Amino acid sequence: MAKRDRKADDVDESIEIDDVRADDELRPSGKRSARGRRTEGAAGTAVATKSRTAEAGASTARNPFVRIWTFLKQVVSEMRKVVWPTRSEMVNYSIAVLAFLVLVTAIIAGLDIGFAKLMLVVFG
Repeated sequence: MAKRDRKADDVDESIEIDDVRADDELRPSGKRSARGRRTEGAAGTAVATKSRTAEAGASTARNPFVRIWTFLKQVVSEMRKVVWPTRSEMVNYSIAVLAFLVLVTAIIAGLDIGFAKLMLVVFG
């Protein structure tokens, strides 16, 4: 372990740096990623999947029409997963949005008029 001293605001802090492999990146939560800890079976499966997708990618990279068709098929499959609101839910959501807009508009207009009158009083 290597140690490094850092001074900030006259405070001496000692920071320890672990010997971390290059493929063990830190996640935002501070945990190390699972890369490098996979079993060989899982790594072999990942390599096989990568080679299949690379072959499929090579064939579609040459033909733009195949890429467009694949994209459209993916769009349709994703749109089938969408949970669409019913008519009554849509009416309720629309009323809620309009009411919120009226409320926010009234607040902003009130603040605008209030500040305008305050400026007239202060600067005459």
